[in-house]
Amino acid sequence: MTTAAPPRSRRRPRWHVHLALLAGAVVMVYPLVWMVGGSFKPESEIFSALNPLPSSLDPRNYVTGWTATDPSFTQFYLNSFAITATCVVGNVVACSLTAYAFARLEFRFKKVWFAIMLGSVMLPAHALLIPQYVVFFNLGWVNSFLPLVVPKFLATDAFFIFLMVQFIRTIPRTLDEAAMIDGCGKIRIFTRIILPLLGPVLITTVIFTFIWTYNDFFSQLIYLSYPETETVPVALRRFVDATGDSSYGQLLAMSVLSLVPTFVVFLIAQKRIVEGIATTGLKG
Repeated sequence: MTTAAPPRSRRRPRWHVHLALLAGAVVMVYPLVWMVGGSFKPESEIFSALNPLPSSLDPRNYVTGWTATDPSFTQFYLNSFAITATCVVGNVVACSLTAYAFARLEFRFKKVWFAIMLGSVMLPAHALLIPQYVVFFNLGWVNSFLPLVVPKFLATDAFFIFLMVQFIRTIPRTLDEAAMIDGCGKIRIFTRIILPLLGPVLITTVIFTFIWTYNDFFSQLIYLSYPETETVPVALRRFVDATGDSSYGQLLAMSVLSLVPTFVVFLIAQKRIVEGIATTGLKG
């Protein structure tokens, strides 16, 4: 007895699908290739040559671009890493405590506060910009790192709180009850039981907080006006002059270097990102 041959449509090579995917990949990768290639080109060849690849690898733009500003990019990187590291710590500590309170503790108007917290996700950041700036200006925090890092310790990122709440709800309450029988209070239950099990979602919080804070341009542009307090995204605009005298070669070189920390973090932690989101209880 012979088996029926598969339909002809299944045997046809999907060349058009692969061609479309290849075209999409080229469109997405070309700007990155152009930026990297332009960073090794002389100023006169960046926009004149059609070939995005340089004729030779000349690191002159990297050497001159690093020290072309006052202060140098060493200070800008230190500022970026200081702000990013502080925001990561603030989000991990504040969001985990807040999520534990919403998921395990009982207090008045708990559901109302949780709904308000979720509603804050829908508010556009630009609508809150002026009120926040007025508050920070009256506190004397403008031109310092405080407006960027202090809100993180007040659990202002509702997205991470929601992820942690959903994750904690999947943890059996029998663990809490067993800990209470052993004499543990609310704080010890959080530090001994809940917090160690929050590993995947905490890693997700660390990764996204690092990427979003390091790449943030708008907030840092608003609150940081002094050169010695600027971060890498804000400092890149120093190479573009409104009068037309711009150093595009150095700008491209520093832009390539600015992508390295984000690329390295994403390359190392890409599996953790997927695992963290998959185990946050969104499916439950």
